[in-house]
Amino acid sequence: MHRIIAMSRYHMILFGLAIGAGLVSFAVVASAQDEPVVQSEAPTLDADVVLAEAIFAGGCFWCVESDFDKVDGVVETISGYTGGTLLAPTYRQVSKENTGHYEAVKVSYDPSKVTYPELVEYFWRHVDPTDDGGQFCDRGSSYRTAIFAGTPEERSVAEGSKAAIDASGVLNNPIVTPILDAVTFWPAEDYHQDYYQKNPIRYELYRNGCGRDRTIDRVWAGERADG
Repeated sequence: MHRIIAMSRYHMILFGLAIGAGLVSFAVVASAQDEPVVQSEAPTLDADVVLAEAIFAGGCFWCVESDFDKVDGVVETISGYTGGTLLAPTYRQVSKENTGHYEAVKVSYDPSKVTYPELVEYFWRHVDPTDDGGQFCDRGSSYRTAIFAGTPEERSVAEGSKAAIDASGVLNNPIVTPILDAVTFWPAEDYHQDYYQKNPIRYELYRNGCGRDRTIDRVWAGERADG
């Protein structure tokens, strides 16, 4: 059943193109007050900068990649698969929902400009962490959320952040996103990389049709009301 549902992003793109891009209104996510500053152009690196990496699963990796590319200090994002049982999995295999893989994004960042705790806070506010069946219109295990911690320190940060949000009561339901140990990350096929830049109209039609930004606005409305 999920093979049909997993294609929903492509079906929505085709439908949106049929009715015309001009009929689609694009929702804009309101940024949390304490989020990292977004960048307007590609970052410039000093020769002696040592980058760090973080891995997040937040549903469709096209969208996660697009969101993290806006963060000042993020140097590169790579869409891929992690957490499953196959070596070098393909999208076709992962979308069958029987390999255990998540669609995920590896974020390379400059720790002098943005910290791991800031990236974790940013991640929470760009997903629905209360949904354990997928994200938005994309349903199935490969679209679930997760934070893949690469060190004990990262695990401590992620678990502490998760507990603090739950304790704050800003969400109507508890966070179900697991904090998992980072395992091998397999880059996705080339056509998935930078999809939002290569195919901007199709990407916006998919994102809007999937209701990602509208759902995020609703899920995090309690925080904005308190702020």
